[in-house]
Amino acid sequence: MELNHVITDNGGDPNQFQKQPVETVTSPQPHTKERSKPNLLYAINDNPPWYLSIFLALQHYLTMIGAIVSIPFILTPALCMSDEDPNRGVIISTMIFVTGIVTYIQATWGVRLPIVQGGTISFLVPTLAILALPQWKCPPDDEFNAMDEGERNELWQIRMRELSGAIAVSAMVQVILGYTGLVGKILRFVTPLTIVPTVSLVGLTLFEHAAETASKHWGIAVGTTAMLTLFSQVMANVTVPFPVYRKGHGIEIRKFLLFRLFPVLLTIGIMWGLCGILTLTNVFEEGHPSRTDVRLKVLTNAKWFYVPYPGQFGLPSVTLSGVLGMLAGVLACTVESISYYPTVSQMAGAQSPPLHAINRGIGTEGLGTVLAGLWGAGNGTNTFGENVGAIGVTKVGSRRVIQWAALIMLLQGVIGKLGAIFIMIPDSVVGGIFCVMFGMIVAFGLSTLQYVDLRSARNLYILGLSMFFPMVLCRWMQQHPGAIKTGNDTLDSTLSVLLGTTILVGGLLGCFLDNIIPGTAEERGLIEWANEMPLGDDNINDGTATDFDFPAGMETLRNWKWTYYVPFLPTYKLQKQS
Repeated sequence: MELNHVITDNGGDPNQFQKQPVETVTSPQPHTKERSKPNLLYAINDNPPWYLSIFLALQHYLTMIGAIVSIPFILTPALCMSDEDPNRGVIISTMIFVTGIVTYIQATWGVRLPIVQGGTISFLVPTLAILALPQWKCPPDDEFNAMDEGERNELWQIRMRELSGAIAVSAMVQVILGYTGLVGKILRFVTPLTIVPTVSLVGLTLFEHAAETASKHWGIAVGTTAMLTLFSQVMANVTVPFPVYRKGHGIEIRKFLLFRLFPVLLTIGIMWGLCGILTLTNVFEEGHPSRTDVRLKVLTNAKWFYVPYPGQFGLPSVTLSGVLGMLAGVLACTVESISYYPTVSQMAGAQSPPLHAINRGIGTEGLGTVLAGLWGAGNGTNTFGENVGAIGVTKVGSRRVIQWAALIMLLQGVIGKLGAIFIMIPDSVVGGIFCVMFGMIVAFGLSTLQYVDLRSARNLYILGLSMFFPMVLCRWMQQHPGAIKTGNDTLDSTLSVLLGTTILVGGLLGCFLDNIIPGTAEERGLIEWANEMPLGDDNINDGTATDFDFPAGMETLRNWKWTYYVPFLPTYKLQKQS
């Protein structure tokens, strides 16, 4: 985590400003008992006025859109959907709709931190490994073009049903780990040298998709990457005058860190507009993939209102290969979310997250992924790091704001035209965003190396092998999908998916080597990592009210002694005061 500065109001005088240190999330840091109190406008339990809450919620919504909009650009081609298929808009609307549902549940009854829970890149790696199996390969173009609309719909929907079943069933493991409290015991074997390949390989595996998308027009893609770098890094501390209304004071001009808060959306908007100008002037000839009207039929054919529902693409199918492959994404999301909880709680002015809140958060995240699978989102759910950073920028950690943001997501999810608009972003613009986004995922994984001794030959050996070998093996497996022939089709498919999923192979290899090759706890980074992961069993609940208590029913829970033994309830390990 690095300290940046944000211009904030000083003492209520709109004309006086001072610099206050604000923590902006770049990587998780050790969790310590001594916690500094951040200078917040609204802390976790504060409720801003409803009109201000809606404005602040809109910021979180726009931040979430910048992160989630890229997923369908990789998912839908792998599902064998055409560029002009209006159902691409339905899929992104479903993702946003489910994000709204899960975010509300997580913020209100789950971990109860102001976090947004939605689609994640981590699930794309096992998804692509599953769809690389021979039975899911897309047909040749001439065969695809000869299909009627019904056949084309069934072509991608049968693949979506396969993904939906795999996502929903594999997420049940996360539900069990969280609600039973087993997550703490399992993650004791998940060391920093397990996290590094698991997370970093997500970004490294997807580099070909970034290259393919950016190559639609390298000028636009490089310009997008350069502009995003300019806004998010160079101009992060540049303030923009912004009019606000204060009761009793009228309209005032405040300084707003526009570029730090919305770098992705600003970049997409400007480069999308540039592509629009090049389209109107016919610099991009008819049919060019960077034209803004290349997917116009997606928008015109999309429904104005459509409410996503479970099983909308048919009853999910379940296969062993799909479920085991998706477990890799579940593991990556579990560890990533746990690493965010202590950081978010401190940024929001909350107490340290107790064990029951962490258990409930992971269990609820798993439940959200189950819902995403049943709804046909084609993806799971995870804590959005972008929205975590937004808390540090806005100095608003209110839980109520996130609940309003969830409502906005639900409303947007049922307006089909809005979902279709995002599908019209030119591929080359998305490719430029990919170059930054995937690179940041790699960097986020590598940042975990801060806990281990990089002067150790042992650690360097484990790191190098667990990063390089999966890229070699999995690449070859995906290029030779029929290489494994045991005589059993189910076993063949299962092994092909498992050995073709880089984050699974890399994570298991790193975990295995780190736990069998001799090394000291300090050398392996276990001491610092234990501070980062607050999963100990020695915390005692003294019965005092905390920021993680349920919004209702706490007195009833305290009167039921059997709830003291339920790992996900706020009364877990409660000891009555004499």
